[in-house]
Amino acid sequence: MKALILAAGVGSRLKPITDETPKALIPVGGVPMLERALLRLKAAGVKSFVVNAHHHAQKVADFCADLSRRHGVPVSVSREDDLLLDTGGAIKKASALLKGRDPFFVHNADVLTDLDLRAMLKAHKDAGALATLAVHERESGRAYLFDAKGRFAGHDRGEGKITWAKGQVPNPARLPFDGIHVISPELLDKITESGVFSVTKTYLRLATAGADIRAFRSDRWAWHDIGTVEKLAAAEAWISARPA
Repeated sequence: MKALILAAGVGSRLKPITDETPKALIPVGGVPMLERALLRLKAAGVKSFVVNAHHHAQKVADFCADLSRRHGVPVSVSREDDLLLDTGGAIKKASALLKGRDPFFVHNADVLTDLDLRAMLKAHKDAGALATLAVHERESGRAYLFDAKGRFAGHDRGEGKITWAKGQVPNPARLPFDGIHVISPELLDKITESGVFSVTKTYLRLATAGADIRAFRSDRWAWHDIGTVEKLAAAEAWISARPA
């Protein structure tokens, strides 16, 4: 099984920390976020990794080489030196490295959670979904929308800006995304978008055509991102409070 860890973000809201350190390499509890994501994915059965890199790309690439040596797993780097491609563009660029028979994870490097990745993978396989998205109820300006059966139905970008896949559904569940996907390999050949684009655009198009894209509710697990100084401090506090 493979995984793509998205580590290309600029981290502008974390300046001046990110002036010299890529967001993915910011330590929480003494361990860089990229390494934390890799270790959790490895524990869930991932054998091979791809990491995309843009901001301080060489530092990320050097760290990936060190990760590979220390943890005994192959770590390839998909470089986006000239242009940050967003999630969809990153998946498309790395597609040759991700192809295979098994589903693969896509995991944001700036996300810290104790979500049960094996349970998420099982739910994905049991449903036979094209993609499964970890989501949970919380305050957020943006969210995915799901129908009563947990199928992806639309995207709420905030301020009343909603894009529906196949028309408005009654009483949709509005669930912000956790930054963790499980994707079936067939999706890679279905990505027709190009350049810089969010994978949400791809999900909307495919769901409109009838693709089965599912929610995986992660409400029972802790979740943090480190997008701001305040959120980074909250992540540090959570790690500090966990048993050794």
